[in-house]
Amino acid sequence: MDFAQFIDMVLHVDKLMQPEVLQQIGTLIYIILFAIVFCETGLVIFPFLPGDTLLFIAGAFCATGAMNYWVLVALLLVAAIGGNTVNYMIGSAIGHRVFTHDYRWIDKDALRRTHAFYEKHGGKTIILSRFIPVVRTFAPFVAGVSEMTFAKFQFYNVVGALIWVVGLVTAGYFFGNAPIIRDHLHTIVMIGIAAAVVPLVVGGLWRFVRKRLPAR
Repeated sequence: MDFAQFIDMVLHVDKLMQPEVLQQIGTLIYIILFAIVFCETGLVIFPFLPGDTLLFIAGAFCATGAMNYWVLVALLLVAAIGGNTVNYMIGSAIGHRVFTHDYRWIDKDALRRTHAFYEKHGGKTIILSRFIPVVRTFAPFVAGVSEMTFAKFQFYNVVGALIWVVGLVTAGYFFGNAPIIRDHLHTIVMIGIAAAVVPLVVGGLWRFVRKRLPAR
């Protein structure tokens, strides 16, 4: 699977998560969901992935028997905790150079917003960020850059992952099959992606305009 196919799969996850499709791909769906959650939480280049909506939709399919609730929760907990840990280690390795060097693969505005959020809320950011698109991806990276101790980080990391994964999968389990939600899965997915992508696009446009204004 190349990058374009991966993005297409994410954008049309509502079609992927259909009973007949799940029967065809079988246990591969667990690997796909694991990869999406791990990439969103572990790599700062994937802040647009719709982790929240995926967890909710997957929970809904657990209620139908198409997926196993306990297996799904266990795998996604590993993905969420492991992803944040990798992100923290990358941030720790790069350190404060991230604010002075021009890393094209990092959105500086998103990084600064997350850092400000981190400075205001401290360790709680790791928990709160689980429910905030974009910030969710950058928070563990910022924790590493800010030299939060590994033990303290892991405490908030595990607590946040438990609340996020168990909470959203369980919510999907009980409410995801309501007709109004089931009939608008694609819309829900697109809203989740837009919540992450729109701030990145607006930030990029603002940087472009700000650079062009002095020239004029």
